[in-house]
Amino acid sequence: MNTTPKNKSRPAQQGRPRTGARVAAIQALFQSEQSGESAEAVIDQFIRFRLGPDAGGFEDGRVPQADVPLFAHVVRGVARQGDTLDEMISPHLAGDWTVARLDPVLRALLRAAAFEFSSASEPPAKVVINEYMDIAHGFFGGEEPRFANGVLDALARHLRGTEFTR
Repeated sequence: MNTTPKNKSRPAQQGRPRTGARVAAIQALFQSEQSGESAEAVIDQFIRFRLGPDAGGFEDGRVPQADVPLFAHVVRGVARQGDTLDEMISPHLAGDWTVARLDPVLRALLRAAAFEFSSASEPPAKVVINEYMDIAHGFFGGEEPRFANGVLDALARHLRGTEFTR
């Protein structure tokens, strides 16, 4: 599966390094899961070859603008807390769906967002949802973004409910 966003200009637009970090994190999580490489090995590869101004454009999965500390934080956090994150996500899946049954890119996206919701109070949950929805639309053209939106909204309300009662 290709983890290069189908809409190359949308997910990490010029001047959006935090979005770029999240796009790269999803790609790295996918790569780690598919290849069996450790999160640290994949982080190193991304930092050396796929992130930063010398990386080029989105061709071949490159992310020219990315907040590297955020990228590494998300990838490491998901790698450390994967089972816990899956337990957070599972109750918000429809019917008999399991995290393991999800498309691997969608699974990486949901895990990354769940990690961000659970690990800090910033940025606000609505910002996290919007960021990951932009990314979902960049990777998917079918029903996946709508599915992701429902899960992300439910997760955010569960993990950061106080932000939605103000």
